[in-house]
Amino acid sequence: MTKYASIDLFAGIGGIRLGFDRAFKKNIETVFVSEWDEWAAKTYTLNFGEVPPVAGDITKIEAGEIPAFDIALAGFPCQAFSFAGHHKGFDDDYYGQTRGTLFREVVRICDYHKPKVIFCENVKGLVRHDRGKTFSVICGAFEEAGYKVFTQVLNSKDFGVPQNRERIYIVCFRDDIAPEKFDFPKRAGRKKVIRDILDDAPIPSKYYLSNRYLEVLREHRARHEAAGHGFGYEIRDLDDIAGAVVCGGMGRERNLLIDSRPHSMVPTTHIKGGINEEDVRKMTPREWARLQGFPDSFKLELADTHLYKQFGNSVSVPVIEAIAKRIKKVLDEAE
Repeated sequence: MTKYASIDLFAGIGGIRLGFDRAFKKNIETVFVSEWDEWAAKTYTLNFGEVPPVAGDITKIEAGEIPAFDIALAGFPCQAFSFAGHHKGFDDDYYGQTRGTLFREVVRICDYHKPKVIFCENVKGLVRHDRGKTFSVICGAFEEAGYKVFTQVLNSKDFGVPQNRERIYIVCFRDDIAPEKFDFPKRAGRKKVIRDILDDAPIPSKYYLSNRYLEVLREHRARHEAAGHGFGYEIRDLDDIAGAVVCGGMGRERNLLIDSRPHSMVPTTHIKGGINEEDVRKMTPREWARLQGFPDSFKLELADTHLYKQFGNSVSVPVIEAIAKRIKKVLDEAE
């Protein structure tokens, strides 16, 4: 079987790579990785090793410095197009990085190396951003570079994880090997609910909200409801699915649980008031990892603050794996 070389751009903690590794098994080798966030790079290295090393800012790396590859994986930044963000698109600026245009780095590198496949994932809002013009520009750029583009919005809840997470998936095949059509998977795996991904009890008391903070959340939601807005915390039914996990604080507050299993009522962090007696808690980082389909063997050694951000920014691994299996089938048939 052919062994395919891949690169992992805007790699985050490696969710896209993990999905492709699962689908291709021993028939794929990652030859280059780039991720500018040092904390995400630490989690990536912890789980995938130091070879190849995680390179930093891709805008400062010449295409010729990157080894030849067959598959480009690129979860280019989504905040510029997210409904949870400011919708600035190509005008978005973040610490000197124009995040909305970073997809052009993918085009630049792939136009130089001409890989067989380019795979990208982004928020659903990208499709409708600026009345569809942004998405047309992105797809058009890949087409001009010599690729046939296939796209599909898929929901993670249909792929064996209990999370309502719609994302756009972009698969580009080089023109000379492109199939007439590419059928995205519609579902895979058995349906799961939140109860299926809970940590064993007792859950550490630091994950249970203080009674004062719970009251603040209720006051906040009441103010927004009075103004006709839909913002506020949400307690999820354990036999239902979670809302999309995101890197902001509301990703946690909109996925609260009532977990009445025995647990300590003694605070281990500095909180105002005592631990609430209604058993309301936020999910743990490991539970968020499971919501994204990461295995329990995936190492989580950073502080919770970093882990919540990393999983909120990451991908649902089972969706990636299901798409990657179909990509592999096309590539193998083209050999």
